[in-house]
Amino acid sequence: MSKRRTAKIESEFARLLGEIFLTRIKDPRLSRMAGVLRVMVTEDLRYAKVYVSVYDTPARVASTMEALKSAEGFIRSELNEKIKLRRIPNLEFIHDTSIEYSAEISKLIDEVTAKDRENAQRNREDSE
Repeated sequence: MSKRRTAKIESEFARLLGEIFLTRIKDPRLSRMAGVLRVMVTEDLRYAKVYVSVYDTPARVASTMEALKSAEGFIRSELNEKIKLRRIPNLEFIHDTSIEYSAEISKLIDEVTAKDRENAQRNREDSE
């Protein structure tokens, strides 16, 4: 399968999975702050890794991942209705922490910048 077709399938899966998460899964364990960041499909369409971001408490993250794991069959059947492929891949849900990591790095940069401003202000006051 061409890389272009694989990329189109991955993009469509990501869009449809996000829609399914919001509208079709009724499991109370699923956080409403869950979203699909990306999907990686094998060329034979047997397996797909679904990278999920959950911006919630650690307990809610764990329960969301459990809910997704237990709803895999339902999610695959929903995908089968919405996209016409010979085979809907087995889904592996992976918690992606890149957004949380980026937020933490941004917070640290803001703290360092604020300290630098304070030091610069003090240095100006001392030199006067």
